[in-house]
Amino acid sequence: MPSNQPTPDGAGELTAEQLAEIERKYDPETAFRPTSGVVALFITCALVAMSLYHFYASGFALIRELLHRGIHVSFVLGLVFLLFSFHKAGNATKAQKAWYRIGGVSFLDILFSMGAVAAAMYLPLLPPEVVAERVGNPSQFDVLMGSILLVLTLEATRRSVGPTLPIIALIFMAFALFGPYAPGALKHGGTSWLGLINHLYMTNQGIYGVAIGVMAQYVFLFILFGVLATRIGLGQLFIDLAMVIAGRYSGGPAKVAIFSSAFMGTISGSSIANTVTTGALTIPAMKKVGYPPHFSGAVEATSSTGGQITPPILGAAAFIMVEYLEIPLRDVLAAALFPALLHYFGIFIMVHLEARKLGLRGLTAEELPKLGIVLKQHWLSIIPLGILVYLIMSGRTPDYAAVYGIIACVVVGFLNPTDRLSLKDLWDALASGAKNTLAVGAAAATVGIVVGVVTLTGVGFRLGYVVVQTASDMGAFVSTIWPLSFFAIEQWALFFSLILIAIACIIMGAGIPTTATYIILVAVAAPALAQLQVQNLVSHFFVFYYGVLADITPPVALAAYAAAGIAGSNPFQTGNTAFRLGIAKAMVPFVFVYSPALLLVAEGFTWSAFIITLSSAMMGIGCMGIAFSGYLLAPLPMLQRWWMALVALLFIAPGLTTLLIGIALVAPIVLLQLRDRKKLAVAAS
Repeated sequence: MPSNQPTPDGAGELTAEQLAEIERKYDPETAFRPTSGVVALFITCALVAMSLYHFYASGFALIRELLHRGIHVSFVLGLVFLLFSFHKAGNATKAQKAWYRIGGVSFLDILFSMGAVAAAMYLPLLPPEVVAERVGNPSQFDVLMGSILLVLTLEATRRSVGPTLPIIALIFMAFALFGPYAPGALKHGGTSWLGLINHLYMTNQGIYGVAIGVMAQYVFLFILFGVLATRIGLGQLFIDLAMVIAGRYSGGPAKVAIFSSAFMGTISGSSIANTVTTGALTIPAMKKVGYPPHFSGAVEATSSTGGQITPPILGAAAFIMVEYLEIPLRDVLAAALFPALLHYFGIFIMVHLEARKLGLRGLTAEELPKLGIVLKQHWLSIIPLGILVYLIMSGRTPDYAAVYGIIACVVVGFLNPTDRLSLKDLWDALASGAKNTLAVGAAAATVGIVVGVVTLTGVGFRLGYVVVQTASDMGAFVSTIWPLSFFAIEQWALFFSLILIAIACIIMGAGIPTTATYIILVAVAAPALAQLQVQNLVSHFFVFYYGVLADITPPVALAAYAAAGIAGSNPFQTGNTAFRLGIAKAMVPFVFVYSPALLLVAEGFTWSAFIITLSSAMMGIGCMGIAFSGYLLAPLPMLQRWWMALVALLFIAPGLTTLLIGIALVAPIVLLQLRDRKKLAVAAS
């Protein structure tokens, strides 16, 4: 917070270095190795050059598609090998001084960096007509360079993201090579190494595919915008405004976490970064007013994960949706708006009920920032975000909006007397913005390998067939049981397909960046929903939401573990609590599958259907929050909690009939709660 604003006691329990260490521990994307001397200077200059190139290429130049993607890949892979060690021990001080290192970087990593740049630029620098002639019949040197790029891409991803994604890519490659030996419906003719390299390297269906194209054209600029917007004070404005809005109410710091994380989600696409940024303030404040440590960490983790589904960035997945669905970005953002609000509504309900149950206070006037001072100091920082949103909603392309948003950040930064931007600050921000894109860029290249195998083998439709058949068999069995037989086999098949796909999405999303998770799931899981006649927009959002849910789903709940590090709580307990608080995010995708009107721009949208769907979803989420909290107006007995949970499940398939039935079923519980509250009041008096 600003120096002239009061800080809640305990908010400074962890130093900036400790917070950075927590982020590095749980977020491999930020585990950069220390460098020094000429090497450090070279890396910084390369990072700044990367930012300036993308700003120029996306805003003012016309560069051939393959060349643009090749330059992006060469920057990403070349810098990953310079900034990420082979293993974590490579960050040790002793290792940095070894004879085989220059400025902290080993000779081998320098060789890998040079090899990655050469392999990434080899094909894009060839004349287009030569590339076209060699597709389908690559030369031996083409295969060699493609093989080098493939191997180095997997290694760069392992270093910067972790082993999960490269392992998935290797499994898919093995599936492509050994297709004749695959079981059942997954069996196919297979391909050779030459055929695999041809598809993944020589065409735009592999490493140079849509994933890298979107990263190079859109995502890089929005990440850079987020860094600059935070640097000019927008992040601090969001945190201070959240405290002004919600801090004074019962359990105020937890509500501050919700609002601040929702605001931060508009400019950030990282769950863990959001958790560390806002959690440094909100988690100690929550503990101070009486929330248990594990609950404090869970609130922050769940709220911060919501940033991945909050417009206008959506963890960068919004731009991939634009490419895949071929619809304007403003339509994607409109579709994402109310599901994101329902996520925060679900957290708010549980936080409020927990505060009421524990009798927690809000922050005092002395602990809160003053609205007038906050606006006076930071009001200028909202201008770039306003320009960005205006340009997007007026129909401009995402890269156009991002370029002018960045320009606005720089102009405001130089003019703002409170958070004035110096040339050194701008230099550091350009370097930091590029550095923040390296891991997701490497992941996108590896995702290109996975998607390339999917298009080469058709495995997405094969897996979809297996899922639908399994769900149909389960539905046929369940429909023989009374009273479940009131629902048709087709209805059960859709329900079980959604369950199976949701579980697969959570598993696939464990420890993988949001954008990479989404692209894989669209290629592998979405075809199953397409076979069930689910709209494309709906199926994309369904797999995206469940992929994001992995960030707060044990045993690999990275955002929750980072929050536990700040809260000093048990990581697994924090993860379980975070999943409970985020249960709305697990319910909402089912809601918009059964009633697409919630997404605003889905086919068949009507305002009446939207209002009924939104009302039903809010009531269902409220009932689930009451069931998990065990409190409404007074403590709920276990039987009433189970009753509320079962009522909540009705609203998965919203409608007017469902809404009326739900109200009728909830009414007796409310009456019992009024009676119990009266008894407690009498006993207290």
